[in-house]
Amino acid sequence: MNSTPPPAINPAHKTGSANRVVGAMVYVFEQIMPDPFVLSIGLTVLVMLLAFAFAPHASIPVMLNSWYTGVFGIFGFALQMILILCTGYAIAEAPLVQRGLKAMVANVKTPARAALLVFPFVALAAWLNWGLGLIVGALLSREIAKRVNVDFAWLVAGSYSAWSVCNSGLSSSIALSQASPGNALNLAEKATGHVIPLSQTVFAPFVLVPTILVVVVMTGIFIWMHPKDDAVQRFSERPETVSAEPDAHSRNAEVSSFAGRAERSIFGTLVLLAMGCGYLFMTWHAKGFELDINTTILIFLLVGLALQRTPLAYANSIRNAARQTGSMLLQYPIYGGIMGIMTGTGLASTIASTFVVVATPLTLPLWSYLSSLIITLLLPSAGGHWAVQGPFVLPAALSLHASVARTAMGVAMAENVSNMLQPFWAVPVVAIAGIRIQRVMGYTAVTFLVSLVIYAAALLLVP
Repeated sequence: MNSTPPPAINPAHKTGSANRVVGAMVYVFEQIMPDPFVLSIGLTVLVMLLAFAFAPHASIPVMLNSWYTGVFGIFGFALQMILILCTGYAIAEAPLVQRGLKAMVANVKTPARAALLVFPFVALAAWLNWGLGLIVGALLSREIAKRVNVDFAWLVAGSYSAWSVCNSGLSSSIALSQASPGNALNLAEKATGHVIPLSQTVFAPFVLVPTILVVVVMTGIFIWMHPKDDAVQRFSERPETVSAEPDAHSRNAEVSSFAGRAERSIFGTLVLLAMGCGYLFMTWHAKGFELDINTTILIFLLVGLALQRTPLAYANSIRNAARQTGSMLLQYPIYGGIMGIMTGTGLASTIASTFVVVATPLTLPLWSYLSSLIITLLLPSAGGHWAVQGPFVLPAALSLHASVARTAMGVAMAENVSNMLQPFWAVPVVAIAGIRIQRVMGYTAVTFLVSLVIYAAALLLVP
């Protein structure tokens, strides 16, 4: 591991307004932002202090019980996140996909062209499915960085910024839950007896317009922000990210034992493909097409198996991906504890209700958005966040005769914004990319500021 301290601002960053601003922000994040695991511990302390000061049910027993419940209650979600990363990584490592990525970036010669490819492509992938967007962004960044003289932190930050629109897309847990009859988180249906179709949320102009604007505006800003040539820090393949396994398709071709033949047979792949595809067909035929985290993981698994062909090749690819998940194993349980404290002590509800009491029918969606910004920094999971904030903002929308759909999406859109300062979702991206998160967050802080204004204006001004 390189033990040298982060360098001071490169002189090249001091020429030009863009480089001065971004150089300063990167420098600040490198100096004040600790490792994400250390940061999660610091946030735990902060949340405990806030709970003691403001939460209605704060006490040491409640705090400890809530923390314990949260730490161990997030294990299922943490494993889902790890599987999203690993199964996506296995797809990207498949020879066919590698050839496709190389073909995509073949004509990318400059940072501007890199941004013009990454932003729309990753944003579309993230809009379709947040897990797909995470994987596509990280791996496309790596492929471009191997061939183009581009600052790697800038490129990864750009892909993560493009991914930020995911909570306004088809995999938005808040929008999907409000459109799904009988969903446990469909608070709108419980309050009104009616679901909110996606035409009023994801496809509504007040959501689509700022989503497109963020992608377009941030593409231009990132092109403007790219460091000068002599300040560029290029991608460098770390030894630990290089596979220690030889190619599974070509190794031990002379082995004729049962084990060798079984390892190189596609029979196991066909079994899993038949079972997985059969389940998806059966479920979608009965209930209609829908995607959730588990379905996404299953699809990634099946696609990866088909692309890798043999179970052994797939297992080797998953082993390569698993090398990147260590920090996730540490951080997600700590954030689970934070979520537990905020929910158990009533801190999250206090934050949400404080903003609601000063709202009017016109401003309630904006206040919902602003309170969500704060909650997301401490509770960065849209589903769990909605379970806490939704019971306060939706009744307020009904009592004030404000737009229920707009109020709900205010919460979701704030998730897009706050994620640019919250490393929770950046962890898998930087793990795959192989870069320190501090340099990436220095750039995404700009995305935070710009998207903060765009989404707020849309909630107030766009029909």
